[in-house]
Amino acid sequence: MRTFFNIAAFAAGSQALITRGDSCCFHLTASGGASGSVGQLSDGQNRIGDNSLSPAEFCINSGAITDGNGRGCILTPPTTQLQCDEGATPTGGFSIDSSGKLEFQGSSKFIACETGQNGGLNIYTTESSALSNCKPIELMADSCAAPKPQPTSTSTSTAVATSASTASATATAPATPPANNGCPTTLTSGNFEFPHLIVPIDSSSPDTAAGTQFNGKVTSTVSSIFNFDIPQSDSGKTCSLVFLFPKQADLQTSSFTFSGDGKIDFAALSGIATKSTTFHNAPSVSKDLGTIAVSPGNQYVVSTFSCPAGQTVSYEMKNAGSTSLEFFEDFNPSP
Repeated sequence: MRTFFNIAAFAAGSQALITRGDSCCFHLTASGGASGSVGQLSDGQNRIGDNSLSPAEFCINSGAITDGNGRGCILTPPTTQLQCDEGATPTGGFSIDSSGKLEFQGSSKFIACETGQNGGLNIYTTESSALSNCKPIELMADSCAAPKPQPTSTSTSTAVATSASTASATATAPATPPANNGCPTTLTSGNFEFPHLIVPIDSSSPDTAAGTQFNGKVTSTVSSIFNFDIPQSDSGKTCSLVFLFPKQADLQTSSFTFSGDGKIDFAALSGIATKSTTFHNAPSVSKDLGTIAVSPGNQYVVSTFSCPAGQTVSYEMKNAGSTSLEFFEDFNPSP
């Protein structure tokens, strides 16, 4: 597993997932086992098939969705129902692919389950024994699709990357012609740079400074902070924080241990971690980037933003459920 800070020109044939730094708004239409526009109850529940509801508007920004009323759209536990709540921090990990399909953590598969009210069906990301009369669906957005790969004679790739195992930042510079706002999550080979600091902090030992480590760790008490140095040459480019989680069988010399529900909260910090950072003196959160339920064999775009050129930035990964994850950093590329 690797963490990359990858600066690359957009090349012909490259794959792009959309996670935009600027908000883009759209409506959704379901197809498959159930069809129709996605409407919304006054309490923020999103439904298909209830003809008394008008089509709802949604906006996506850095992988997180809000509704037309500005409410954060979340996956409510334990059933993963997609609804939008006042004051809620929206769940990250959403994207819209080049065909317009809404995806969550790279998958366009959703399910719709009957509510018994006006023929309406609620929307979920995963099946559950608590749900009944469910049908597989896909959700199509009427705008905000990721740009299709653009033919270009420019295919240079200059990578300044870190090989931290999981949290990764990718910077994409426009080729000629400009490649819009797409940002690849398939990271190619190039020149790599380790994160300059990986620091675990432990709430059960709040005044202990563990110093920099080769392993990242997330448990019920331990979170990890990653420092990235962003070159001045990235000025005017767009960066994405990307989480790559290969399967153990695909790794060459790295390894990891993983258990629990996989829920990890990602956050940008207000200051920079040092070797002396502890749980008590760690920088505060400047922006919560949302919670993602990770699992091996997947990759996730956590957030997209203007590159903070010439700066060192810190990001924290911490448990948001029952996750226990420890991984070793090495030189080998992510599969």
